[in-house]
Amino acid sequence: MKKLSARRRHPLAAVVVLLLALAATGGLYAAFAPASKAQADETAQSLAIDEGKKLYSVGCASCHGTGGQGSSDGPSLVGVGAAAVDFQVGTGRMPAQQPGAQIPKKKVIYTQAEIDQLAAYISSLGAGPSVPTKAEYGPDGADIAKGGELFRTNCAQCHNFTGKGGALTHGKFAPDLEGVAPKHIYEAMQTGPQNMPSFPDTTLSEKNKKDIIAYLNAVNGDDTESPGGLELGGLGPVSEGLFAWVFGLGALIAVAVWVAARTAKAKKS
Repeated sequence: MKKLSARRRHPLAAVVVLLLALAATGGLYAAFAPASKAQADETAQSLAIDEGKKLYSVGCASCHGTGGQGSSDGPSLVGVGAAAVDFQVGTGRMPAQQPGAQIPKKKVIYTQAEIDQLAAYISSLGAGPSVPTKAEYGPDGADIAKGGELFRTNCAQCHNFTGKGGALTHGKFAPDLEGVAPKHIYEAMQTGPQNMPSFPDTTLSEKNKKDIIAYLNAVNGDDTESPGGLELGGLGPVSEGLFAWVFGLGALIAVAVWVAARTAKAKKS
């Protein structure tokens, strides 16, 4: 007893007890504390991939292969990224109803949650462009004038000057961009769906894409009015001027012929 009392009175006894208490507390916390946020996010991502794989097996595997490797009926999805899935499925283009020169936009059959799960599974097959955030495609800080310049340089050849769309070769077409969600426009520039070339950040920066989206919103917004009246599809001043000359001169010639015919008839009588 005297030895035990002596040890208790040792100057390091309190330190040893404190260390043991801290070790026990840390061990109990590690054993019973809830998982960290990183672990929770990892678990949620794993669950999303599993659910996405189930959806993929039912709606996509028949064309793109059981592992996304592609087949004669559909291209490989390895490395296309979440943005491609969000665009194609989020606009109703996928799943495709039937093969053709180009898959048109149609009614969306998946919920956004299911689209996110499909995107998570496809992303797990290989790295690719991610779904953009609102900060990337939103109007804040955008330069509409610069966006118009970039659009006319890179996009108007197919989509025409204000994004009204147009016909291409072999049954293909550039779709009308009016009413398309800004996120989907951004994703299309990122991924280059179907006949469209891709514009990665090395070609068009994030700011450039934001400017283009702001320009399209400005020329196709609900409150947009054409100061010249009928816009004729927004084809531009050259095409619209040619239209005016052809039909205007045609109408004048028709009136001149009619007047000449009436004059000649009056002289004969």
